[in-house]
Amino acid sequence: MQPNAAGSFYPGDAAQLSEMLDGYLNNANPEPVGGEIFALISPHAGYGYSGQTASLGYKLIKGRVYNTVVVIGPSHSYGFSGVSIYPEGMFRTPLGDLEVDKDFAQKLVLNKNNFIIFEPRAFEREHSVEVQLPFLQKVLPKFKIVPMVMGDCTLSECQELAGLLKSAIGERKDVLVIASSDMAHLYDFEEVEAMDKLTLASLEKMDSDGLYYGFREQRLQMCGMLPVVTMIILAKQLGHDKLKVLGYTNSAIVTGNKKKGTWTVGYTSCVIDQDKKGEAAMLNKDQKKRLLRIARDSIQAYLKTGKKLEVSETDPALLKENGAFVTLHEYGELKGCIGSLIGSQPLYLTIRDMAVESATGDPRFTPVALAELKNIEIEISVLSPLERISSIDEIKMGTHGVLVKKGFNSGVFLPQVATETGWTKEEFLSNLCAHKAGLPASAWQDKDTEIYKFSADVFSEKDIIAGE
Repeated sequence: MQPNAAGSFYPGDAAQLSEMLDGYLNNANPEPVGGEIFALISPHAGYGYSGQTASLGYKLIKGRVYNTVVVIGPSHSYGFSGVSIYPEGMFRTPLGDLEVDKDFAQKLVLNKNNFIIFEPRAFEREHSVEVQLPFLQKVLPKFKIVPMVMGDCTLSECQELAGLLKSAIGERKDVLVIASSDMAHLYDFEEVEAMDKLTLASLEKMDSDGLYYGFREQRLQMCGMLPVVTMIILAKQLGHDKLKVLGYTNSAIVTGNKKKGTWTVGYTSCVIDQDKKGEAAMLNKDQKKRLLRIARDSIQAYLKTGKKLEVSETDPALLKENGAFVTLHEYGELKGCIGSLIGSQPLYLTIRDMAVESATGDPRFTPVALAELKNIEIEISVLSPLERISSIDEIKMGTHGVLVKKGFNSGVFLPQVATETGWTKEEFLSNLCAHKAGLPASAWQDKDTEIYKFSADVFSEKDIIAGE
């Protein structure tokens, strides 16, 4: 698929486009979010109007790993009912070619819902999907795309499409969804701001029904309302329960022309994640209690029998494959800490296994004896995905843990290390390199050293159980 918006919505020259995107991203300072970023709402006007706002969302996903990106845009130039999904091939931008994820797309196209089709005319003059692609190429490593254009759809069809996407995603954690949409298109600045304020309020509530019917009744306006509604339905089905508005502007603000009667269009950038408190996973108190109980029972069972505890779970939050650490303290002193940065099995099983390893396999300490267990306090850290950073300014002390890696050497500090030691950021990184990674203390300043950050939901028996 050849680009049709290059040279109009954004520069057609690769060097000029790259420089423009770098400028937007360097100037973007979105408020950080924790945990998994599942979806973005991003505007699709000409970059001169909406590029800086769009960069807010893209800055947050910079360096994260997504192997498939689903981009859902509205149809502006070809009228049809249903959804057109590009099934295979390449999409070209001045920055290079992007491959369509054929396997993922086929799961959507090969179904019994006759409103989902491949209609090439829906893409031939459409810009809503295309303008997102150069931003993605700038901020993500290698990935494939699933381009989708929505014509007119009922709420039921939006729900069916969300269900198909949910099935196609399954348990994958490496899928990003982008709903491409501008906001109100009206003649007066004041009218646009008033209508967009109402729309943003519904977005923050993730009120898919309210957005859909508000759109039909013309009380709310987004040209990509149907993609947004579909994305919100999907996000909620997968447990992603927070939408955050990162920024808002409109063409009158950008140009400085707020004269009455001037055509004005609104733009917003939003992110959907699973975290309401900047934590790695949205675990409620009962879920945390359950994990702490699994950890203690697992240690006790292993010390008594030498075998792993047989345990099962049905709670979706505990079935997610998050990384996690289990830390043990005895009379306030560290007694063991073992974990896995990247989840490779359900969270509750990771906690089971890491609890046993912390009690018996930390080479710094003698193994915990059964008689000692009553004196052990258990702390759990559930981790967000690793995010590679380009500047240590992106690290927030006490909020982010850090992994440094150079060659075959690596080391990690959990977020609470900064709180417990009172180190400066430079001291934190120097100690991490020297004492955990086996590198020179100054290695974090080396351009060849990879630095990753992550957040953690940290809780202990003292906080959760003893406080009852």
